Amino acid sequence: MFKSFAALLGFTTAVYAANFRRVTCPDGNMATNAACCDFFALRDDLQANLFDNQCGEDVHEVVRLTFHDAITFSSALQAQGEFPGGGADGSVLVFPTVEANFPANLGISDGIDALLPFLVAHNTISAGDLVQFAGAVGLTNCPGAPQIQFLAGRPNATAPGPIGLIPQPQDSVDSIIARFADGGGFSSDEIIALLASHSIARADHVDPTLDAAPFDTTPFTFDTQLFLEVLLQGVGFPGTANNTGEVESPLPLTSGDDVGELRLQSDFALARDPRTACTWQGFINQQEAMSSAFAAAMAKLAVVAQDTSSLVDCSDVIPPPTPPVNKPATFPATKSQADVQQACLASPFPSLASDPGTVETLIPHCPDVSLKTDLNIFFPVSQYGQYLRTELVPSESSAELKFVQAGSG
Repeated sequence: MFKSFAALLGFTTAVYAANFRRVTCPDGNMATNAACCDFFALRDDLQANLFDNQCGEDVHEVVRLTFHDAITFSSALQAQGEFPGGGADGSVLVFPTVEANFPANLGISDGIDALLPFLVAHNTISAGDLVQFAGAVGLTNCPGAPQIQFLAGRPNATAPGPIGLIPQPQDSVDSIIARFADGGGFSSDEIIALLASHSIARADHVDPTLDAAPFDTTPFTFDTQLFLEVLLQGVGFPGTANNTGEVESPLPLTSGDDVGELRLQSDFALARDPRTACTWQGFINQQEAMSSAFAAAMAKLAVVAQDTSSLVDCSDVIPPPTPPVNKPATFPATKSQADVQQACLASPFPSLASDPGTVETLIPHCPDVSLKTDLNIFFPVSQYGQYLRTELVPSESSAELKFVQAGSG
């Protein structure tokens, strides 16, 4: 299953431009090419003034931007003699009032607004380079994420990408697979690899009543929990029901700013489709395989519609990644093998332990794993049929919460 990933990784680690002797940059940093020198200052600026060296919301927003910018390319439009889009050309920053208003880009203005000041401050760097570089730098703050190859030298976008090229969570699997194939020749395995980014993603607009709704219980760690938890049976919604592109989640408990797990319809469908189910299941508890496949697919995404022969490999500017937490995938408290909706029948489901506890997991709102709870806990109506008012007391480890008082509200 992973042979194609290994081959692609070998391809993407090749140097696309000619080899250069290492040079000393004006700021004292060493680079493989003088063209990479300006990226050191940008890297440090991003880490200090945007990401705060954390795997927080700004990282989530910028990683989303890398995909939404790059996928706006269509080989079918190109074959018809129409403008196909520039792919990973930074058009989302160059034309911020155009692409931000695409239906699939709801909420993406947060990432655009975050990066535009850096585009002005570092005006020797193109918009396309900024988007992909910022994504690669931000990912290094997330424990377990790989170091992504970065090639520099993209020309600035000359036109906004065509509307309608960005997949949406309500799209069918057929539509998603076709769009990725048209948008850069991505295989179904590569689609699932790219979706590893959802392990550190949160949604602001799928449910309009919620902000920063996570897709798994570890939204600040690049791990395989996403691939496990999307296969668990849904029981309710963290906010309201009947939202486009959302299906029931297995862990919808919400308390104040600590929002329960939200499940995208597209993730649910891809995890259960026969064309993608075994790749999806195959990443569970396979951190190295998932990370390597993601790095290869991201390197391919970052150069969609670009002339790689004119780009310079500046990967040495990307910081070393934060090591993984080395915690195996586990069923969240109250969940077990009995909750799995297995779709891949060609391989046995991994044998996993369950986290201790008799209370449903409350997902931290902040990267430091702190909880921002009040005393009003919303239990999904579809699961409990009522609201309960509770008091939560953190245990000594701050990881386990206990109900000490309950009553109807």
